[in-house]
Amino acid sequence: MKNTAELSLYVPEPSGRPGDEPDFSNVPLQDAGEQRCPDTLTPEIELRDMPYGLVRVLDDDGKAVGPWAPDLSTDHLMRGLDAMVRTRIFDDRMFRANRQGKTSFYMKSTGEEAIGAAQSLCLGERDMCFPTYRILSWLMARDYPMTALGNQIFSNAEDPLKGRQLPVLYSARDYGFYSISGNLGSRLGHAVGWAMASAYRHDDSIALGYVGEGTTAEGNVHEALTFAGVYRAPVILCITNNQWAISSFSGIAGGNRTTFAAKALAYGIPGLRVDGNDFLAIHAATDWARERALGNKGATLIELVTYRAAAHSSSDDPTRYRPKGESEAWPLGDPVERLKQHLIQRGDLTEDGYTDLHEDCEKRVRAAIREAEAVGTLGQSKPSVKAMFEEVFKEPDWRQIEQRRELGY
Repeated sequence: MKNTAELSLYVPEPSGRPGDEPDFSNVPLQDAGEQRCPDTLTPEIELRDMPYGLVRVLDDDGKAVGPWAPDLSTDHLMRGLDAMVRTRIFDDRMFRANRQGKTSFYMKSTGEEAIGAAQSLCLGERDMCFPTYRILSWLMARDYPMTALGNQIFSNAEDPLKGRQLPVLYSARDYGFYSISGNLGSRLGHAVGWAMASAYRHDDSIALGYVGEGTTAEGNVHEALTFAGVYRAPVILCITNNQWAISSFSGIAGGNRTTFAAKALAYGIPGLRVDGNDFLAIHAATDWARERALGNKGATLIELVTYRAAAHSSSDDPTRYRPKGESEAWPLGDPVERLKQHLIQRGDLTEDGYTDLHEDCEKRVRAAIREAEAVGTLGQSKPSVKAMFEEVFKEPDWRQIEQRRELGY
């Protein structure tokens, strides 16, 4: 029969806009402990149900339940909580600094702090992270000096990058943290390339790369997945599904059709869908993927299901495109509060102890930012002009030498 139906273009619409009630009924969830935990060396063909479940460990009472529950020490968990709390405090102070004209741009991690912290503590010192935005807690978990971070964001005379990068696109190679890039999709390709090089050298380190769910609509993400699958690159590829790519909801990138973890199926690699607000679940899934990579089984794709509680950036107003109170209605809760409650439930922390931790973090952040501001904020203090001639070419040619002479450097 001839199809005579009139064609119409379908454009996905979010479940709510300003003025509507928040609605997350379209987000498929599971109870903590329900998802199976296969052996790390299981053949990919036997893992094809995994992208449709949800790895969760912490239940509503803060207890660690199910086969994914990791055996982590109190000290390890407290390091994670400390990193997450400092990230949130640092973000708040830097956001205020932006409003005071002290830096040009800033992006907060609010609601996503568990991701960077858990994966940073899980991976080895020689493993390399290729970050996107909102992975600040990676550096906090590895105790990167907060004053140096402030200097990078202010792009002042003590900026370790010497002004060669946009202020919020910080980097710390010695801490396993490659530069953030405004070209978000590039992070996966670089991570895969780095991992392939590690395998080529018969090394024992892996790479971790991030993109947001919106970026999965870009072609270079699929190129990276192809190379990761074909060459069995020892890499963990993470899609941070925080529901919104600036003002575009996840459905614009296909989130209403299937899970983002399911993209792994087309490339012959395992896909895991993980509660991105559950520190323990993130840690366990990352450790699973790392063991698989080190076992020469190649890449794993992890979708981290979370929610961007704050604005996309200091230039964004989320009240213009999403319902009021949506972040409070997010069914997976607050990652900081959930890890705190788990530690209290274990008997390793009290409310007073958490108050002391928070106050200590505030003091440390305040002192570090004050020290960076003393050097100078954006536009008030700059790296030396001569830095543009240094560390660019191994051997400068005559033109560079002449330009430097003309400027008196």
